[in-house]
Amino acid sequence: MAPPRTIAITMGDPAGIGAEVVLKALRERAPDPPAAFFVFGDGNALMEHCRALGLPFELPVIPLEAFRRQAPGETCLVDFANVHGRLQFGVERSDYGRASMEYIEEAVFGCMSGRLDALITAPINKKSIHLAGYDFPGHTEFLAALTHAPRVVMSFHACNFWCVLTSTHVPLADAVELVKKQRIVDTIELAHRELAPYVAEPAIAVASLNPHGAEGGLFGMEEGLEIIPAVAECAARGLPVKGPFPADTVYLRALQGDFNIVVNHYHDQGMIPVKLLSFGKAVNVTLGLPFLRASVDHGTAFDIAGRGVASPESMLEACRLTLELLDRRGPGKVDG
Repeated sequence: MAPPRTIAITMGDPAGIGAEVVLKALRERAPDPPAAFFVFGDGNALMEHCRALGLPFELPVIPLEAFRRQAPGETCLVDFANVHGRLQFGVERSDYGRASMEYIEEAVFGCMSGRLDALITAPINKKSIHLAGYDFPGHTEFLAALTHAPRVVMSFHACNFWCVLTSTHVPLADAVELVKKQRIVDTIELAHRELAPYVAEPAIAVASLNPHGAEGGLFGMEEGLEIIPAVAECAARGLPVKGPFPADTVYLRALQGDFNIVVNHYHDQGMIPVKLLSFGKAVNVTLGLPFLRASVDHGTAFDIAGRGVASPESMLEACRLTLELLDRRGPGKVDG
């Protein structure tokens, strides 16, 4: 029998709901399949969350230095001891931003070295990490920099399909400028390569950018100049891709089973249907990294932090999907 999977879960911003959803998910998760989840976070902050939530603190605790020497074989808290003083819920602070990024850096090192099989991340706060001096829009870009990945793509698993984004956290005007043939070709190829181990028979749909697929150029030129040539080139290479299809119906077709991967051209084009269909249960998976990374589909939710009302559904689904994808990938395969 193969040994249990070892998975890091980063606590996210100490002032947000990350710690709450992690604690709840680990309490509610079924024991099968077996896995060791290592929560990278701060012991005092987690205990503050437990007190606020009225939950017992049940995780075994191991200091970071001890974990570096020898990882235990059971789920535990890896204590960074990097949150000082009384925890303040729902506030943007540079020290909290720095702490959340330190958890990610250590987890990435563990995945890159082969000590960890995968990474699951709780949400960070963009303002806090900027206050701490990190010039990244979010997890995806930071992970790309840490791993020196040449190209990473944000994707979401929702219902029975995958949503893949050609651009992430950029202004809409900039996203339109990024709708270029080569970028679309690269995204389709990356999505197919990364998701083929997880999808039995990939069927990729590419969304249009403009209303009604631009109606032959009446409502825009991007389809004819960039998107159609990109789809044609990929199809000529043997990739199972079609499109572009009007964005207002392509997700209905995916939901009905016509496609299991949908490539979009800007953040909200993909995220609005995903969150409408699966909010709280969708899982963010970064494609193009040398290891599997999954995350929840929500943010730090500072407005409800410390109140005990945050749902752990997305974190539970991230844990479940991570183990399922590791199983489908099989032993010994390296991503990327």
